[in-house]
Amino acid sequence: MHPSGLARLFAPFVAAAIAVGGLFPALPVEAKAEPPFELIFPQETSKTDFSSTFGASRSGGRRHKGNDLMAPRMTEVYAAAAGTVIEVSTNRLSGRFMRIEHTGGWTTHYLHLNNDTPGTDDGDADWSLTAAPGIEAGKHVEAGELIGWVGDSGNAEGSAPHTHFELQLDGVAVNPFTLLRAAFERDRRREERLADRIADSLSPYQDDHAVDMD
Repeated sequence: MHPSGLARLFAPFVAAAIAVGGLFPALPVEAKAEPPFELIFPQETSKTDFSSTFGASRSGGRRHKGNDLMAPRMTEVYAAAAGTVIEVSTNRLSGRFMRIEHTGGWTTHYLHLNNDTPGTDDGDADWSLTAAPGIEAGKHVEAGELIGWVGDSGNAEGSAPHTHFELQLDGVAVNPFTLLRAAFERDRRREERLADRIADSLSPYQDDHAVDMD
């Protein structure tokens, strides 16, 4: 068959593929590289639940570019690694959010931070209830440093409070789930060891001051 005939034959399939591509956006690209630093789990582990939702469909034909860390409103949010805060701002979708720049082109993003006055869902909280003291663009933060609090701002309004945590390499979203899960387990074990040490240190005191009930 002449090349022009082949082109006419496959033209409908090409058009269909283009149409489908427009209806179903491609999944966020997953970089094969891992950051050259260890992630700290960015929330209180005892209060947080999460699952792998990277790439899930979202309103407007968007794809989810991070993982949602579900936790009660005002749960502490921490810097996942040392770096420099490059943006503390707000917009319609992300709500109140911040971005931190790390080494090697890596950034972490923390979306839907708190915007509510305690005891309300008014969306009108002072920014001191969103970002921790001193957290602003240009501020250097250490891994595990308090940077803000969980909320439901932006398009999370009306849903359960959570932080949309996003990891990017040179502006491309990377699925953070495996790294988050490892960080969660590592930090949870560290917290349990600390609790055990505190209990052990208190044990002799408790024994010495035990009350004889006989």
